[in-house]
Amino acid sequence: MYRIKTFNKIAPQGLARLDPGRYQVGEDVAEEAGILVRSASLLDYPFPESLLAIARAGVGVNNIPLDRCSESGVAVFSTPGANANAVKELVLCAMLISSRDITGAVRWVRNQADSGVEVETVVEKGKAAFVGPELYRKALGVIGLGAIGSLVANVALDLGMDVYGFDPFLSVDAALRLDRHVHVVQDVNELYKKADYITAHIHFNEKTRHMIGKEAFDAMKPGVRLINLARGGVVDDEALLAALDAGKVTAYVTDFPTNKLVANPHVIAMPHLGASTPESEQNCAVMAAEELRDYLENGNIRNSVNLPDVRLDRSGVQRLCVLHKNIPAMLASITALLSRDGVNVENLSNKSKGDYAYTLVDLGARVEPAVLEDLRNLPNVIRVRSIG
Repeated sequence: MYRIKTFNKIAPQGLARLDPGRYQVGEDVAEEAGILVRSASLLDYPFPESLLAIARAGVGVNNIPLDRCSESGVAVFSTPGANANAVKELVLCAMLISSRDITGAVRWVRNQADSGVEVETVVEKGKAAFVGPELYRKALGVIGLGAIGSLVANVALDLGMDVYGFDPFLSVDAALRLDRHVHVVQDVNELYKKADYITAHIHFNEKTRHMIGKEAFDAMKPGVRLINLARGGVVDDEALLAALDAGKVTAYVTDFPTNKLVANPHVIAMPHLGASTPESEQNCAVMAAEELRDYLENGNIRNSVNLPDVRLDRSGVQRLCVLHKNIPAMLASITALLSRDGVNVENLSNKSKGDYAYTLVDLGARVEPAVLEDLRNLPNVIRVRSIG
C-alpha cells in the first residue's frame, strides 16, 4: 500500500488515477511515500524517511525545496503543458485589455450608471477615451517557447501578428510544435527591438530573476505592452515602474500583483488566474497523479524538475532504481557489483541531469537483500529502491 499525502485540494479526477486498493490518500496521511501538492509551501516541511516523490499539480515549483529533495533522493515532478491552454487564453485576453483599455471602459460605464446618469446618453462621447490599437499586423515577442509559449506564438500568427520567439533552451519537441512562420531569434535584444507586445513564459530561478530589467526596457520599442503571467520575479518591478512613468512601457498586465504595482494606473493586475479553470485544475491533477504513480510503481521518471527523465519498459523479474551523483564510473561500479554476484542484467537505462543521475536496471532473477545493501553502500549512491 502506497501512502500519499495531499496538500491543498486536488481535483478528484486526479485522485481517481490512484487505485484505492493500492493507495491510501489524504491530508492526514503520515510516513508518506508521495506528496501531491498545488501551491502550499513545503519549504520548511520535514520530510519523512519514507518520502520518495513530490508531484506538483502545476508548473512552478518555487514552493518546493529542490536542493533538499535532490540531496534526500526525492524526485520532484511538475505538470508542464497541463495548464497551457488556460494560460494561452489568458494571454490573449491580456493583449486585448492592454490595447483597448476594456477594463477601464467597463469601470467607466458602471461609474456613469452609479452616478445617476442615463448611460445611453453619454456612451458615444465617452468611448473616445478608450481607443486603442488592434493586434492585427503588430509584432509579438514571446520569451520562452515551451508548452505555453509555443501555443501563444502559434495562435498569435492566426490573429495576423508577426511573431518573434526567444528561448535559449529550446527543446526539439518545442521546436516541432512551433509554426514555421515564428521568427526564432538567438538574441533577446532583437526581440525587444521589434516587439509591440512582449509576453514572458519562463521559469523563475536565480538565472531568470529580473531578466526583464532596466537594460531590457532600454532595448525595447517605445510604447511596448508587457505581459507577465509567468512569475513575478522575472520582471524587475522598480525598473518596470520607471519605464511606465517614462512612457517607454504603455501597459503592464500581470497576475502577480503587489501594492506598489496596483497603485500605478498603467498596471492591469489580476490574482494568479493563469491556470484557474476547471479544465486546467483537472488536467494538472491527472498528470501529477500519473507521474507519481508511474514513479512509485515502475521507477519511471517523466517531467521531473530535479532528476533526469528516464523511462524503461518493464522486463525481467525485478527492477532496481538507483539515484546517484553524476560522476564518472558510477554506472560501471553498479554493473560491476551486480556482475560480481552473478546477476544477469536484462535491460538498463541511465540518464543524468546536472549533479544527479538515475539508473534503472531490470534483472533476470531476484537478488538477495545483501546485494541491495552493497549498492546502497557504494560511494555517491543516494537511494536504491527495488520494485517487483
